[in-house]
Amino acid sequence: MHRKRTAIFISGRGSNMRALIEAARAPDYPAMIALVLSNRPEAEGLAFAKAEGIPTAAVDHKIYAGRDEFEKSIEVLLDLHRIELICLAGFMRLLTPHFVRAWAQRLINIHPALLPAYRGLHTHERALADGVKIHGCTVHFVVPEMDEGPIIAQAAVGVHDDDTPETLAARVLVQEHLIYPAALALVACGRLHVSDNRTHIDGADQDFAPLQVPKID
Repeated sequence: MHRKRTAIFISGRGSNMRALIEAARAPDYPAMIALVLSNRPEAEGLAFAKAEGIPTAAVDHKIYAGRDEFEKSIEVLLDLHRIELICLAGFMRLLTPHFVRAWAQRLINIHPALLPAYRGLHTHERALADGVKIHGCTVHFVVPEMDEGPIIAQAAVGVHDDDTPETLAARVLVQEHLIYPAALALVACGRLHVSDNRTHIDGADQDFAPLQVPKID
């Protein structure tokens, strides 16, 4: 089995990165983590990846004149490590439309809300302010428009009356760690197809249960 060479982009501690690395330890997982890249040299997640024996790279965005130059350096590293897929995991930089189009349907992201609701930042605060009863997370393909790409997977959690942004975020994060590895597996093994901005799974079965049954607690 060919395991797709995957890069994870982070900017901080890399919580979802750790979940992906853990999943990829299984020999039958269809992706291998071949690179962890951060725009912040001090990112805590880099140390974890190094300890796991995974190649790492820091491309400090602050030393570049603009996003184009920053992304050119990233592309050199992606070529060097023969990367086939990219997972954004708390990567706090906007990528240019040129970069995103070059990686169309090979670039995925996880967002802490049930898209299309609550695109952008501060999702948990906004959900609580609106009084919603169900919140959650979404894995989606990245497109040039922010948080508008085809949805790959979602998981839901109930919103409690005494929730704070922090308690709600903690429960959502548990589900992020479940659905992101499952979604990457779908993409890596070629079972996912996009038509009219919708994704379709070939032969959906119990192997990908986190994609089928939303978690509400």
